[in-house]
Amino acid sequence: MLRPPSTSRPSTALHPRPSARPAGLCALALSALVLAGCGATGTPAGPTGSAATPGTTVPSSGSGAAGDVSSEDSAEPTGWGPTRGEVEQARALVAGWDAERLAGQVVVGRYAGTDPEVAADLVAEHHLAGVSVTAENVVDAAQVRATTAAVEAAVSADGRGFPPVVGVDQEGGLVSHLSGVATDFPAFAAAGDAVAAGEKPGRAVVRAAADALAMELRGLGFTWVFAPVADVTIGAGDPTIGSRSPSTDPATAALAVAAAVAGYDRAGVVSTPKHFPGHGAVSVDSHVALPELDVSMAELADRDLRPFAKAVLHEAPSIMVSHVAVDAVAPGVPASLAPETYDLLREELGFEGVAITDSLGMGAVAGREEPAVTALAAGADLLLMPADTARTHRTLTRAIEEGRLPRERVEEAASRVVAVQLWQQRVSEERPVPVDAAGAPDLAALADTAAAAAEELAAAAG
Repeated sequence: MLRPPSTSRPSTALHPRPSARPAGLCALALSALVLAGCGATGTPAGPTGSAATPGTTVPSSGSGAAGDVSSEDSAEPTGWGPTRGEVEQARALVAGWDAERLAGQVVVGRYAGTDPEVAADLVAEHHLAGVSVTAENVVDAAQVRATTAAVEAAVSADGRGFPPVVGVDQEGGLVSHLSGVATDFPAFAAAGDAVAAGEKPGRAVVRAAADALAMELRGLGFTWVFAPVADVTIGAGDPTIGSRSPSTDPATAALAVAAAVAGYDRAGVVSTPKHFPGHGAVSVDSHVALPELDVSMAELADRDLRPFAKAVLHEAPSIMVSHVAVDAVAPGVPASLAPETYDLLREELGFEGVAITDSLGMGAVAGREEPAVTALAAGADLLLMPADTARTHRTLTRAIEEGRLPRERVEEAASRVVAVQLWQQRVSEERPVPVDAAGAPDLAALADTAAAAAEELAAAAG
């Protein structure tokens, strides 16, 4: 059964409101309030140095006209990146789109091979938000640049005046799909170790490392990074996350994640803390099957949710939702497909940005009927790498046209994606990538900076 379309409402960030949800959620709100009081040092600054203004939500497109925000308020930042004016601009853009365009703008596609035109044609034909580049799509720096440029050109030719989502899993360590092309950073566990060795200097090193990595990614044409990992690992019993996690300690993990988000924000790359509500305490790999996390809401709040709450406080523009079934939230249902998950993320943690699913081609969800429709109806805004991109686009288009997927819900999702891309465009223009003598991105200089940052992070981690 489809979830009713979302409606505009004030942010309930870190403050519970009366509801029919389980009483255990009160423990979550309390933990988040404690975290906010003990961990934050003032109001986090946005990428341009402006103080964040919490409580600005992307309304559903059915509520009010696109010009509701006055010119005086249009430059006011939200708590997740875009200004209020960019949010309204995004709403106005998607309001007139047909079902095919709306369906495309909420999908990040997968493609086979290394031909840049294959990726570009996929985006152009299905009006996709963009693509995710994997190791199988990579040859060398020149080929990667050709691919990202071709995708950017396809979006521009499609009449969209904002950048595509061009994302990559570049976490550091084992999960580095640009290994050999971009700088090899240590696994994100090094970030937690650096923070544990000395909180203030460690956070500065992590922030600088994320900034340097992001600038290198931008030089290669990327706009998103599917990092940092915000999962709190339990150690040897965790076969999937392990050293991808910053720490076994929730407080240390939260500080490392917040520092990385700040670095990515500054460089104008959309970061994606993952895998909400947490993947570090399960013994099954969601790439293969559906893991189940059997903990109380209080335990979930005290351990798994703390890094995500901290990321929200530090203006994470996007958060990736896992395919883990969390018994305290929605028993037996992958988090990415459960409305309760998105309620938890938005109503309890106060997140207002883009909720992106983990890859919909993974074993935990791939065999389910219309997982993309279910995820979008549940509250997801962006669908990552469905098993069959073209088929998923057709399915979504048909569901919108038939009314099984409310247009208002899809417009809300698409407008969030467009708004964060407008933010990415603006911040990139404010801090351009350095160019070489020929006017091309100076990849050598960016790599040198990133290599120095990687070495400093490794040294700080001890």
